[in-house]
Amino acid sequence: MQTESERRRYAALIDRFADQRVLVIGDLMLDEFIWGRVSRISPEAPVPVVNVTGESYYPGGAANVARNLREFTAHTALMGLTGNDAQGQRLCSLLRASGIETAGIQQDAEASTIVKTRIIARNQQVVRVDRERPAPLTPLQMARAREYLAGAITEVDGVIVADYGKGFLNQELAGHICQIARAHSKVLAVDPHPHTSLAWPGATAVKPNRIEAFSAAGMPLTAPVDPVAADQPLLAAAEKLRRAWNTSSLLVTLGEQGMLLFHGDGPPYHTPTRAKEVFDVSGAGDTAIAVFTLGLLVGAEPHQAAELANRASGIAVGKLGTATVTPAELEASFR
Repeated sequence: MQTESERRRYAALIDRFADQRVLVIGDLMLDEFIWGRVSRISPEAPVPVVNVTGESYYPGGAANVARNLREFTAHTALMGLTGNDAQGQRLCSLLRASGIETAGIQQDAEASTIVKTRIIARNQQVVRVDRERPAPLTPLQMARAREYLAGAITEVDGVIVADYGKGFLNQELAGHICQIARAHSKVLAVDPHPHTSLAWPGATAVKPNRIEAFSAAGMPLTAPVDPVAADQPLLAAAEKLRRAWNTSSLLVTLGEQGMLLFHGDGPPYHTPTRAKEVFDVSGAGDTAIAVFTLGLLVGAEPHQAAELANRASGIAVGKLGTATVTPAELEASFR
C-alpha cells in the first residue's frame, strides 16, 4: 500500500513521461480484429459460424510498443520493416495518424507485412490466423537500418528493442544497437524472443517473461514456485542471464505472479500482479516494456519503474484486444 507521498512521487514520474523521446526497434505487424456473433455450429464441421459485425486494425508487434509509448509521449519513433503491400500501407497509415514517426520504417517490395487476425465472438477469441513469411535482413536492408540509426540516436533519450523473432533483428544488428546506445549513453531496454537467442551486451535493462528467461539461459523450464523468492531455478536462470548480458536490470514478467526485478547486489524485488480482471493478455508485455523504460528515463529507481510497469500491465489485461493504457489510468491505479 502506497503512502500519500509515494503516490505523489509516482504521479510526478508519470507527468515527466511526456518529455521523453524514445525510438522503438523491432518486428512490425498489423493486428486485425474481426468481431462477430455466434448463433450456430457449422454443418460442415464442428466449428462455430461467426457472423461478422465489424473489423478493427491496430499496430502490432514492435509497433504496439510504440503505440503504448505514444499514450505518454508525443516523441515516439519506430524503426522496422514492412512489405510494400496494402497491409504495410495500412499499418504505416495507422502509425502516422497516431503521431508516431515512421521515417525509420523500410517498406520493401521484397518483404511481406506480417498480419495477425483474431476472430472475436462474445468477447472470446475463436481463432487466430497468422500471415507471415519471416526472412532475414538483406545486406541493403541492414545498411539502411544502420544509416537511420546513426542519425536517430542523437535525437532520442532511449531505445526499446522488441524482438518477435520474425527476422528483422539478428546478432549483427543487435550488437550494433548495443554499441551505438553505449557510445551515446542512451538507455537501452530489450524485450527478447525465446527462439532467437540474441545477446544484448551492456543493455540497460532486459525484460524476458519466465519462459524466455529459461530458454535464453539454456535451462529446462520448471513449474512456478510460490513464493517467487523461493523459486531457485528461476533465480539461477536470472543470474546466468545477468552475467551473460552484463545488464544493469533484469525484469522477469511472471503472469499471475507479477514481476521479479533483479538489480544490483541486493535481493530481487517482487511486485505481485495488480490485475483485477483478465480479459486479454495480448500486448501486455508491450505495455510493460514501454512503461518500464519510461520510468527509467525519468529517473525512477528500478523497483519504482517495475511497479509502474506492473500496474500498467494490470490495466492492459483488463481490456479486450491489444489495448493501451493512458497516463490518467496509470496514475489512478496508485489511488
